Amino acid sequence: MPSPEMLKLAEERAARYRAAIELKEPDRVPFTGMGGDVVAAYAGISSYEYCFDPEKSLQAIIKYLKDFPSDRPIGGMSGIGNAITQLAFLDYPDLTGLFAMVDGPTNDILGVDYIRFPGREVDEYSSPQFIGAEYMKADEYDELIADPVKFLFEKIVPRTTRNLRDLGSPAALATMARFGMHKARSGAFMQKQAAELLKLGYKSEPASFFLAPLDFISDNLRDTVNLVKDLRRYPDKVKAAAEALLEPMLKLALLGKNIGADMAFIPLHLNEYLSPKLYNEFYWPTLKEGILRMLQEGMKSQVFFEGWHDAHMESVLELPAGWGVGYFEKTDVRKAKKILKGHTCIMGGIDVGMVIASTPAKLDEYIKELLGEMMPGGGFILSPNIGNLPRETPIENIAAVYEAVEKYGKY
Repeated sequence: MPSPEMLKLAEERAARYRAAIELKEPDRVPFTGMGGDVVAAYAGISSYEYCFDPEKSLQAIIKYLKDFPSDRPIGGMSGIGNAITQLAFLDYPDLTGLFAMVDGPTNDILGVDYIRFPGREVDEYSSPQFIGAEYMKADEYDELIADPVKFLFEKIVPRTTRNLRDLGSPAALATMARFGMHKARSGAFMQKQAAELLKLGYKSEPASFFLAPLDFISDNLRDTVNLVKDLRRYPDKVKAAAEALLEPMLKLALLGKNIGADMAFIPLHLNEYLSPKLYNEFYWPTLKEGILRMLQEGMKSQVFFEGWHDAHMESVLELPAGWGVGYFEKTDVRKAKKILKGHTCIMGGIDVGMVIASTPAKLDEYIKELLGEMMPGGGFILSPNIGNLPRETPIENIAAVYEAVEKYGKY
């Protein structure tokens, strides 16, 4: 059982986040912490062990969090999202959540073509990897538009999941039986993990997931190169496909409310590859509609503006103030604050490349200056600009960041 002190600490950490998201000043800057492959390395295990041995991964997380406490229970990379199969099973809401994340053992059972795991398709010390490909032909847009869920189930799941090639075969039925048994075991272990993390002062914070419809098409169906060409060759079909996918994607995201989620994570991928004209014509309309519709249902969004988002920053102001969190990768959070202060909670600021290659003294000075500029007025969450620190990241540099946050992060 968690101690009263840890329960209180968990509430303080959660309140810190809520205050920042509400554009207020908390007692100290919320800090997500920095994790990734370095968590496994710090525990002396391989990425393969982290992905395939849940007990070892839990002990690695506990060891890391004890030495590097933050406001979120940071861990390593143990799986890859699987939006295709989630949407394919959208008519069975009691099952969709089971497909949300493909971990190592799950992929052994399903055999997802676009996912690579350490110790299987890649080196045992590598991260899990997503490998996109062209799984839908251009002449199939009409089928996607007519019924996205049916199209994904009947056409794309068999093309992308080796052990579900023939959905009516004994092999496919056996795969689903094995999948169910594994999910029952992993569900019980997740409850154990949540209990262990609560003992360290980390409250379980359920979240939901939404993909910009155009990102779903690019990532999972056409691949990026083909999709960008499609904007020129079949503009009306691309728009219609994005609009057709919006409703099922919204339905999937809002299922998170059943487990208490009040925030949807939205990773953007195409944003930095599109001109403002293409972004505003093809990409932003359905993304904006999704954010607004979720907000109407009481769910805010955390949008990860991957790559450079500078050219599209002004569009964020079309959302109502307090809509959620803008998490920036390459765009300077200081620039984002000048435009979005008082409107959007800003997240990011720590350049992972600097943590890897800099020195403790330089990192201390950098965090001091960054917090001095970003903390006043509230509405800021300190975070690395990407979520995965490689195994070789110097531990003394990680320690320097945490120590600097402790020194300079109080309001």
